[in-house]
Amino acid sequence: MTHILHLDASPRGDRSISRTLSKEFITSWKAAHPSDTVAYRDVGHHPVPLIDEPWIAAAYSAPDQHTPEQAAAIRPSNELVDEFLAADRYVFAVPMYNFSIPASFKAYLDQIVRAGRTFSVEADGSYKGLVRDKKVLIITARGGSYPKDTPYFAYDMQESYLRLIFGFMGITDVEVIHADNLMGGDDVRQQSLAAAKTAIHRAVAVG
Repeated sequence: MTHILHLDASPRGDRSISRTLSKEFITSWKAAHPSDTVAYRDVGHHPVPLIDEPWIAAAYSAPDQHTPEQAAAIRPSNELVDEFLAADRYVFAVPMYNFSIPASFKAYLDQIVRAGRTFSVEADGSYKGLVRDKKVLIITARGGSYPKDTPYFAYDMQESYLRLIFGFMGITDVEVIHADNLMGGDDVRQQSLAAAKTAIHRAVAVG
């Protein structure tokens, strides 16, 4: 049995492409794997707290040394990290904002990228990811297209950052499905959505 963490980062509702596509993946997955379980988090509509000074002090000190303020500041992070580590695989729906990710999803990542929990600093100063044997599927929605070997590729700081940050935590099995060119006109938009849905059903079939 597989446990999935499904997260939506878009602040939009029914008009959100990334939400629609991630829901399609989960619905198809559950139909194919009815015994699997899914935890859901919506940081687009229910943002997590931003990092502040009490959080930093708590993250880099022992729990028995925390002040009440520090303990309160780090509590959401502890819950989010526990939820993250409990999952076997992840489905993250993330729209592109200004060539990168929404602030709500960055705030979420800041809460779960934790020294001693999801990565460690080794004696030689190198970093070691502590999250192993997990798989991430990232579904994006983007107005444009940023293919390799074109001048536009440099604008895509979304996929490169997400691959880097998950790899930093130890997750190297990362699949990205883009619904791109969504501002390219009706025909282009429909072709992109159809391609994304095909990729989603292929990902379900592969498992």
